[in-house]
Amino acid sequence: MATATNRAPQKELFGHPVGLYILFFTEMWERFSYYGMRAILVLYLVSATTGGNAGLGWTGGEAIALYGWYTMLVYVASIPGGIIADKLLGQKKTVLWGGIILVAGHGILAVEEMWAFYSGLALIIIGVGMLKPNISTMVGGLYKPGDIRRDKGFTIFYIGINLGAFLSSLIVGYVGENIGWHYGFGLAGIAMAFGLIVYLWGQKYLVNVGNLLSKAERSEGASLSNMFSELLKSPLQLVITSILMIGSIYVLIMVSVPFGLLYIFLTLVIALMLMVYKDLTTQVMKDRYVVMILSFLLVVVFWGAFEQAGGLMNIYAADKTDRTLSFSLPLIGNEVPATWFQSLNAMFIIIFGVVVANFWAKRKLKNKEASSIFKMATGVIIMGLGFLFMAIAAKEYTAFESKSAMYWLVLAYLLHTIGELCSSPVALSFITKLAPVKYASLMMGVYFAATGLGNKMAGLIGEFSQGEPATVQLSTEGSDVANRLQLNDTILQNKNDFTFNGFVYLDNNELAVTNMETEAPVLELMNFENKNQKSEIIANLKEEGVTAQDPYHVMLNFRQEEDKVGYYGDFVIEEVQTQLEFRTFIGITIFTTVFGLIVIFMLKPLKRLTHGAEDNEREMLEQEQYEIADSERDKKNS
Repeated sequence: MATATNRAPQKELFGHPVGLYILFFTEMWERFSYYGMRAILVLYLVSATTGGNAGLGWTGGEAIALYGWYTMLVYVASIPGGIIADKLLGQKKTVLWGGIILVAGHGILAVEEMWAFYSGLALIIIGVGMLKPNISTMVGGLYKPGDIRRDKGFTIFYIGINLGAFLSSLIVGYVGENIGWHYGFGLAGIAMAFGLIVYLWGQKYLVNVGNLLSKAERSEGASLSNMFSELLKSPLQLVITSILMIGSIYVLIMVSVPFGLLYIFLTLVIALMLMVYKDLTTQVMKDRYVVMILSFLLVVVFWGAFEQAGGLMNIYAADKTDRTLSFSLPLIGNEVPATWFQSLNAMFIIIFGVVVANFWAKRKLKNKEASSIFKMATGVIIMGLGFLFMAIAAKEYTAFESKSAMYWLVLAYLLHTIGELCSSPVALSFITKLAPVKYASLMMGVYFAATGLGNKMAGLIGEFSQGEPATVQLSTEGSDVANRLQLNDTILQNKNDFTFNGFVYLDNNELAVTNMETEAPVLELMNFENKNQKSEIIANLKEEGVTAQDPYHVMLNFRQEEDKVGYYGDFVIEEVQTQLEFRTFIGITIFTTVFGLIVIFMLKPLKRLTHGAEDNEREMLEQEQYEIADSERDKKNS
C-alpha cells in the first residue's frame, strides 16, 4: 500500500500514533454493530409474527439459509471493497463511505417493513465490504517499514475488535430479545454512528495513511481482464471453464437463481486459478501453489463448521438449552438471554489469545512441529471436537421434559475458540508466503472468497439440520378448533400466531395426533399441503416403532400467511428434529477430525512442496490478540 515518501510528524499517545486509537474506536463500534446485529438476526427471523416482540415467523431452516447467504456475501463483498480502495477512492475514503452505508443499513433495519429488512441487509453487506478489509490495512500504514511497534499496534487494534464483539452480544442481544428486535437493530446503527463520528473527528491524525495510490502503483499486479483474455487462448483451461459455466447456467435457469449465480462466481474464480497455475514459470512456484489450494480447502472446512455459532447453535441456545440460573442478576433475572452465548467466543479470545500464541512460539523454539499447515489442521480438529459437546447436549435434551445444560454450549465455544486461535491467525499469513508475488492481491481475493464459501457451507449444514417440516393447514375455524386445541377464542379472532403441542404416533398404521393435555384427536382439523410429506412421516414413525403407548411429540407453529387464506403451520416432530441435530453435530465432528488428520498424515510431503517457505522464520514471543472469525487475515492484508 502506498504511503507518503516524506511523512509529516505524527502525534503520539502511549508510544503509538494517535491515528491508531482513532481506528481502534472506529473498528470497535463497527464490530459492535456487526456482531450485535449478527447475534439477533436468526432469532428475529424465527420469532412468531405476532406478540410482544414479533419476528418474521420463519422456520429454522429458512432462517439459517438466509444467514448463510448473508455472511457469505459480507466476505465476498470485501473483494470489490478492496478494488474500490486500490483503484478509485483510496482506503481512507472507502472506509468513510463504508461507515456511512453501514449507518444507513442498520438504521433501515430498525423499520418494521420487509423492504427495509432486505434493503438494510444489502447495505450492511456493501458497507462491511468497503470498511472491513481497508481499515486494518490503514493500521499497518501508520508505521514505517521495520517499525517494531507495528505488531503491538495491531494487538491494541484487535483488543478493540474483541471488546466490541463481546459487548455487542450482551447489550444488543439483551435489547433485541427483551425490548424489541428492531430496537436492537437500531442500537447497532447508533453504535456505528459513534464509530463514524470518531473517524471523521480523527481525520487530522490519518493524513499519511489510506490515500489513493499513484497511477503507477495502481497498475501493478495481475490484470483480471488480461487473464480472461489469455483464457480464450488456453484450450484446456477454456474447456474446463466452459463445462463448469454450462452447468452453472443450467442451475441458474432450471434450479435456483441464487445458487446459479454462486456457481458462476465460483467458476470465474476457478478459471482465474487455472490461469495463474499456467502462468507459473518454475516447479517451486507450482508446488507451493498446490499447497496453497489445500490451504483454501482448510479455510472452507473450518468456517463451514465454525459459523454454526450464529445460526444452528444460536437457535439451539434459544429453544433447547436450559438457561435458568440458581440466582438472579440485574435486568435479566434468573434466565440468561440466548444471544449472550455469542459473546463467549470474544471473551475466550481475550483470555486465551496470548496463551495459544505463546504455546506455538515455544513449541517452535524447541524445534517441534509448528508449521502453519500443521496449526491449521490442528485448529480444524480442535474446533470440530467442540461439536461433541453439542452432540451430548442433543442427547440430553428430552422434548417437553428437560433441556440440555448450558455448560455444553460453553465448552463447545471454548474448543471452537481454541481451534480458531490455532488456525485463523496463520491461514492468510501462510497463503501470502506461498502466493506468487505477481498474484498476491488476487490470492487475497480468493482467500475472502474461500471464507465466504465456508460461511455459505455453514448455512447449508445448518439448514440440513433443521430438516424440511411438513406444512399443514387448519381445515376449520371457530370455537371447535379453539376448544380442541385448547386455545383462547381471542387468538383466532385476532389472527394471532400460536403454537400447538401434541402427541404423534401410529394407530393401525394410520397417523394420529392428539392434544397433549386432553388426548383428544385433532388430526382431522388439519390438512397436509403435500400428501407425500404425510407419507414420509408415517414411514418414519413406522421405522421408529412409535405407538400410542410411547408417542413422539409434535409442535406446530401456526401463523397467517400473507398470500394465503387461513392458518398454516409447520409440522415438526421434536424427537426426529433432535436426532437430525445430533447427527449433524456428530457428522461435523467426524468430518473435521478425519479431514484434519489426513492433512497431518500428509504433512511431510506437503512441507516438501513448500520448498522451505517457512524454514528461515524466527518465532517472536509477542503478545497477540485475534478477532472473532476474521482478524488476522486483515492484518496480513496491510
